[in-house]
Amino acid sequence: MAGEYQIIFIFILFIGLLGVGMAVPFAILLPGLVYLYWQGGIGALHGMGLASWGSMDSYTLTSIPLFVLMAEVLQGSGLGLRVYSGLSQLVRKVPGGLLQTNVAGCAVFAAVSGSSIATAAAIGKVALPQLQARGYDMRLATGSLAAGGTLGILIPPSIAMIVYATFTETSVAKLFMAGVVPGIVLTLLFMAYVAVATLIRPGTAPREDGVLSQAVVLKALIDVVPFMLLIVGIMGAIYTGIATPTEAAAAGCIFALIIARIFGNLPWNEFLQCLKRSTLAVSNILFITYAAFIFSYAMSFAGVGEEVTRFIIGLNLNKFEFFLALLVLFTALGALVESLGMIVITVPLLYPLLAKYGIDPVWFGIIVVLFIEMGQITPPIGINLFVIQSISRGKLSDVVMGTVPFHLLMFLLLLMLVAWPELALWLPSRVSR
Repeated sequence: MAGEYQIIFIFILFIGLLGVGMAVPFAILLPGLVYLYWQGGIGALHGMGLASWGSMDSYTLTSIPLFVLMAEVLQGSGLGLRVYSGLSQLVRKVPGGLLQTNVAGCAVFAAVSGSSIATAAAIGKVALPQLQARGYDMRLATGSLAAGGTLGILIPPSIAMIVYATFTETSVAKLFMAGVVPGIVLTLLFMAYVAVATLIRPGTAPREDGVLSQAVVLKALIDVVPFMLLIVGIMGAIYTGIATPTEAAAAGCIFALIIARIFGNLPWNEFLQCLKRSTLAVSNILFITYAAFIFSYAMSFAGVGEEVTRFIIGLNLNKFEFFLALLVLFTALGALVESLGMIVITVPLLYPLLAKYGIDPVWFGIIVVLFIEMGQITPPIGINLFVIQSISRGKLSDVVMGTVPFHLLMFLLLLMLVAWPELALWLPSRVSR
């Protein structure tokens, strides 16, 4: 079978395995092994040991379990509920009421968890019962939570950025810095939409009663400030060069335990559950990464990357046409593949093309992360849709329709980043001087 037909068969096999419900790591690993054997027989498999060691022997990846554990400690101790309660008091007079708390809460929790699913689940479990009890429009409520959860990928620290850095050897600190301004802009766009939508249709968000007294504000700040100090401390240590992302994550775990002890409730049994949940989550992430490295090794062994590069260069696409092709590619993948899968499948093949188009790898990382955000709320694979639907116990179609305006806002941010790359590159250039 000719090489081009082999690779088409492998990708059809990959999509087919996903379609029948196979777990993503196995759906990536199995076609990779088949293709590797197809290209070089048993001899090609002899390189598996070195490829396996190279995939996991990465200092960058060590920060992932630490960030996951930190988020689990904060959530397990009940601090997630306290932060949401505090934010709900601070923004309740803003048009949209508790819907604004959804977005703000997701943004704050995203700055600790680094995970879209963790953010959506944590805030959704706290918010949805209150929103349902108070008569909020569930389509807008679930849409804001599903879309707000995606901020966990863009606002640092971000697990997706760490994985991208592993494949491209890009600075994790610069990627984190590059995500700050776009993350803030997207959060403000989400909050502005919620405000406008609820002003146009007042019935979607009942007005919150009560006086916002100094005592109420003070209590709300006490709930929120410890959480914010932890975030500022972690990101400040990374940005100023005092600590690497891994060292900052380790310190973050220690301080999270201290905060949980002082302001929350973390009994020994719950701490053990935090360790268990962290182990399961990290095992899944690292297994996907390992499978992707094996798949990438198979593609590299067969020279697929070079062929793809030559093919795209042969098309003589200009920069705009290249971006358009990326939009089509990532939109299609977003409907079929989960977030880390999108990175590990596409980045090794696309990264060599960046130099030809004069594209900054840090800026491209933010673009990739934004596409992944869209994929998190794109059916049929958009995992945030299912997370929020399972919590709300409503119709999946309502959650999907609720995310459509937020999807459009992500496209708007994408256009802004293309028109003004400085949105992502300004902060890294200032701090690295």
